[in-house]
Amino acid sequence: MSEDIARPVSSQELESYFSEDYIHFGCVINPPDASDRQAGLVWDLLSLAQGSAVLELGCGYGRIANRLSEKGAQVVGLDISPILLKKAESDAAERGINVEYVLGDMRSLPWRDRFDAAFLWYTTFGYFDDADNERVLREAASSLRKGGCLLIDNHSRIVSLRHKFPICDVARLNDDLRIDIYSNDVLSDRENLERIIIRDGHIRRTHLSYRQYGFSEYVRMLRSAGFKSVEAYGKEGEAFTSDSSRLLVVAYK
Repeated sequence: MSEDIARPVSSQELESYFSEDYIHFGCVINPPDASDRQAGLVWDLLSLAQGSAVLELGCGYGRIANRLSEKGAQVVGLDISPILLKKAESDAAERGINVEYVLGDMRSLPWRDRFDAAFLWYTTFGYFDDADNERVLREAASSLRKGGCLLIDNHSRIVSLRHKFPICDVARLNDDLRIDIYSNDVLSDRENLERIIIRDGHIRRTHLSYRQYGFSEYVRMLRSAGFKSVEAYGKEGEAFTSDSSRLLVVAYK
């Protein structure tokens, strides 16, 4: 096992990974209709309504947050990347909506008892070591009002362990390429991603790593963070099974 690959990512690596290149390929990886469906699923799983106060941690360029705002939620988005937040604000302005975007670290939130719901979408949980990952959950819990809920979307570790690694995915936009090489470290329970960007005659490489937790681990961590009950769902909100490609966790405070 390579300790360098298995280690958690740093804040600097997160900023490097979530760059303008990330936005550039966004329409290929998540076309508008897919983002519409995902926003609808988030709305349903969190039982949102008109005026619900919602926090997205790791909101990226706002593809889900802005859609929730269009549906009538009062949305705050937090991210570590100024580049992604600028794009999120620009998109919100084009849509004629008001979303509060905040530059910050999900391990240290400025809000207490403010939100009805919070969520981490699209494999946004697990970047750090176990202590800091659990800190994220405690901070999220503190930001929620009593009775609030938290949604986490991540890969299913069960399905991931069945894959034959490495796995290579290629995305193309005109003459630009994004090559993702996935590996799985069973000793650290981390999935690792090496990304190669070929764009405008230049080659750039970035790295991402995230901890994969099983449902029982989520239950332990979330109850320790102050949540009373925890539920599991599959990719589209159906019952979670051993064949589910993603694990959606909903915890209630």
